[in-house]
Order: sequence, then C-alpha cells, then structure tokens
Amino acid sequence: MDSVELSTVVYVPPEEAYEFLLDFEGYARYSEYLDRVERHGEGEVGTEYDIHLQWWKLNYTVRSAVTDTDPPERIDWRIVEDLHAHGAWVVEDAPEASVDEAPNAANDDAETPDDAEAASRVRLVIQFDPNSASSDMLDLPALVSLGWVVDKVRPLVLKEAEKVVARIVEDLEGERREVNLTLHESPDEI
Repeated sequence: MDSVELSTVVYVPPEEAYEFLLDFEGYARYSEYLDRVERHGEGEVGTEYDIHLQWWKLNYTVRSAVTDTDPPERIDWRIVEDLHAHGAWVVEDAPEASVDEAPNAANDDAETPDDAEAASRVRLVIQFDPNSASSDMLDLPALVSLGWVVDKVRPLVLKEAEKVVARIVEDLEGERREVNLTLHESPDEI
C-alpha cells in the first residue's frame, strides 16, 4: 500500500474544521482534476459520493463512502470499487499553536491570522494500492498502458493532496496565507 499523510494547523476550533470537512461536495473547488462531487445520502456514515475526475484524456468517476465518524475528531472513508483505497480526515485541538505562541516554532515562515483565537491540526491520511486498479476501469487510448497511467498519477496524488489542504485552510480562515504542511508519509517511487 502507498500512503500520503500530511497535516497543517488551521486557526479555527476543531468543531468548525470538522463540519467544514464533512462537506465532501465542496471539494470540487480545490482540485483542477476534480470536476464535481455528487452526494448519495445525508452526509453521515454510509453516505456515498460520486467523485468525477478528469486528467489528461481520461474521465473517471470514483465512488467513495463515509465509513465512520467521530465528531469532531475523525471522518473515515473508503473507495467503494475499482481501487483499494481508504483514508481519513483527522482533526485535533492544537493549543500549542495558539496566537500567543504563533507563528509555529517548527516553521518561522508560517503566518497566523491576527484574529485567531483557536487552532486545530488537520491531518489528511490516504492509503491506496495503485496495483489494485484494473485496466477495465478506464477507457485508455491506444498504446497507453495502465502501468503508464499509474506511474504518472502516483506523484499527482501527493501534489493534489497538498493543494487541497492549503485551499481548505484558506476557506476556513477566510484569507490566503502561507501554509506550513508537514508531510508524514508519501507514495513510494515518486
């Protein structure tokens, strides 16, 4: 299994970050490869989402499902078919990143909003098996192998995860700032 795990501090209470992350449909605003997201359910455990992806000459819809929630700390999900992948959004209170102590000592370049009163650490965890993808799941152009596609997509997963987290921070806090992302794990062979 390959893994991507990254985190950052966002200057809102954990409950606000958690509620924001439950809005899977809104994720289409964060990635150039994500066309739209359609929800099937009420947004809680068991809700499924059709995630419409576009990259290069490929269009693909992946279905994910919320498998567990632990408000305001965790949202677990998995891909329902075609690819073995699962992950979680994890939200933790981050009192060490309070306004009195910011910018974070680990990154002198990190900015703190002037009106920040609370802080949360938001972690995105993704585990996936790129070899579980079947060539039947995509309508590939002639002379293009699934292996080639997997090799090209693997580094995009990390790059897109970083963009998504940075854009979520901007929406949560209401303004753009330099975001300090901590990479805990990255895909093999990038």
